[in-house]
Amino acid sequence: MIIIKNQFEIQKIKKACSILAEVKTILWDFIRPGVSLKEIDSVAFKEIVKRGGKPAFLGQYGFPGTCCISVNEELIHGIPSDYIVKDGDIVKIDTGVIWEEYYSDSAFTKGVGNISAKDKELIQVAKDAFYAGFNAIKVGKRIGDISNAIGNLIRKRGYFTPDEYTGHGIGRNLHEDPYVYNDGLANTGAIIRNGMVICIEPMILQKSKNVLVKDDDWTVYDPFKLNTAHYEQTVLIDNDQAYILSGDNI
Repeated sequence: MIIIKNQFEIQKIKKACSILAEVKTILWDFIRPGVSLKEIDSVAFKEIVKRGGKPAFLGQYGFPGTCCISVNEELIHGIPSDYIVKDGDIVKIDTGVIWEEYYSDSAFTKGVGNISAKDKELIQVAKDAFYAGFNAIKVGKRIGDISNAIGNLIRKRGYFTPDEYTGHGIGRNLHEDPYVYNDGLANTGAIIRNGMVICIEPMILQKSKNVLVKDDDWTVYDPFKLNTAHYEQTVLIDNDQAYILSGDNI
């Protein structure tokens, strides 16, 4: 069931998102060669708590970290480890904040140091695919129109996205209806309405849409061991407009 948010709830989600936006900026600046994934995760935890929020991912479905941190061929749900970031890595950070029982969620991909033109393109495709979906949001249209716009852009650029993992609604729970697929048919799915809050999160693969999960039962990766990218924002539909709440400077 899709939960339409009232203005009281929207204000709480906005606050959770504003904290998340600040923390994302700090993490972006912190990620560099020589730091470990656990150090990145520790910074995220401290900065969220310092602002009065709670880490949304820590303990969610049993996840052990504040952030999902996925490197290179890892796509999503990577567990923070002692791995040391090095020049040329592609680091994906996915994290969220709870503010007074309401959630935010966002992800970005950072190329560390000297990365190839192909990797720069990969990262840009994830961001462009998000904006393709975002720009397709129109009250009275359908969620499938968002999915269709995302999938079309990914295909036109020559990339792929997995079927199994999607965007989602968000509010008092991290994952709510509706699912926001990264590909789909226009004019299908739920009608877009004012008061919806959704997370749009394209995930980009280079060779096929197939993915595997590591033995840790969390980390999703490309079986061809090619680099991947992920980009996500929390989006509000209100006053017949779509708004990025979780900080669009990264």
